[in-house]
Parts: sequence; C-alpha cells; structure tokens
Amino acid sequence: MRKRLYKYSIALLATLLPVACSKVPSGVLPEKKMQAVLVDMQLAEAMIQTSYADYADAARKEALYQSVFKKHKITQAVYDSSLVWYGKNLDIYIDVLALALANVDEHIRSMGDIQASAAPTSNQDSVDIWPRRDFLILQPGALFNGVTFNIKPDINYSSGSSFVLGMHVWGLTGAMRFTPEVHLAIDQVDTTLSVHRKITADGYHETILRGIPTKQVRSIHGYIRMDNADASYHKVYLDNLNLVKYNYGSEAIKHLTDSIP
Repeated sequence: MRKRLYKYSIALLATLLPVACSKVPSGVLPEKKMQAVLVDMQLAEAMIQTSYADYADAARKEALYQSVFKKHKITQAVYDSSLVWYGKNLDIYIDVLALALANVDEHIRSMGDIQASAAPTSNQDSVDIWPRRDFLILQPGALFNGVTFNIKPDINYSSGSSFVLGMHVWGLTGAMRFTPEVHLAIDQVDTTLSVHRKITADGYHETILRGIPTKQVRSIHGYIRMDNADASYHKVYLDNLNLVKYNYGSEAIKHLTDSIP
C-alpha cells in the first residue's frame, strides 16, 4: 500500500493558489481529513493481505477502495488530486503520512498482529513456539519489509535445545535483485549463537539452529526481511510459518540435520 500512497509523490502541480486559513488549496483534502483517509486505505490493504484469496480479482479490491471513499464522502478524483498536491508539498505530506502510519500500527496491534506476551514454557519435544501470525507478505514500499520476533520464556528452555524456523515461500523470480533473508539467534547464558541465510527459490525452507548441549536457552530472536529498494517484483508470500523447539538429542532434529546437503 505504501507504493499506492507514494504513487503521485513526484507529480507536479501546475498552479498552487495561496490561501489564508489553510495550508492546502481548495479541492485538496485538509491534513486531518487526508490522514483519516490514508489510515483507512492502509487498513483496506491490510485486509487484502490478510484475506488475499478473497480479494484475488481487481474488481473486489477496487470495491473495497471505493468503500473507503464512500465512508469519507469523497471521490477517487479528489483523493488522487490530493495525493498530487501532497506529493508536491512533501514537508506537509511526510507529517501527515507519519501520523497516518502510526495510527495504522495501533489498529494492526489491536487486531492481534503482535508478538505473544508469554512464550510457552513447556520442555516437551517438538513444540511450535512461533509467536506471530503464520503468514507474511513482502512487498515494495513497506517501511519495514518483514517481521521481527524475540521470545523470552518464563523458564529457560532446556540445555541444548534446537530450533527450526520453517516456511513456504512463493513469488520469487530470477530477475529479483533482493530475496528474503532469515536471521535466527539464541542466547545461552553467556553465549549467543546465530545463523543467517537467504532464500532464493520458491518452495519449503527450513533454517536450523542447534544450541550448545551444556547450556540452557534464555531467549530466541531474529527476523525475516527483504530489502525493499527493488521494485521489480510484485509481492512475495510466506505462509505456514512455524518455529519448532526440539530437545537435545531429539531424533527429529537429528533427522533434519542429517538431511542437509
């Protein structure tokens, strides 16, 4: 959606009429109104990302955007012309957009896209401890194109625990300059271990990190991200995200690591 918001950021406004009581001319949405519209446009895009199967065709997406215009009693023409003006007056636009994005973040957190406050403390084998939603969409223009996590269990995970971050990925092409990066790290008392990898092809991928057998695990943290400077791709989809904790000596983790070429 950021791409949509910045669509007209470099457009030129032929004539700018000065006004005494407002920073914006007649026919352009005032700052507070523009902020409110941008918030709903962002949330509309979040709905599309959350239920992308329900918004697979352009007509349904357009109907959702039109519902935003109807809610705010404006037309798309007014919205587009306002983006043109704000794109020319970037000092004002940046302030409006920053407030809108902050409001969006509050809405998203309230919808549950936040890290769990308490990670599982069970030392059972093969436990999925992934704390966020099990899907992610990477796209050009996002302020942070990815997700971070930091899991601190109430009771340390058992000594020598291993962790496997798995996901299905699709949408990658050979022409892309950047691809998703996965970073996984664990803190074991006085030791930090980490692994970093890049995903370069569609399919199922696992990132494995094994702890030192004699030390308990105090936390596990990391990120999944992709550089958004490259606009040569549309979107990259990740789903079935899971982070499985295995106990030391688990036959399951032995099988996984033995299968790595």
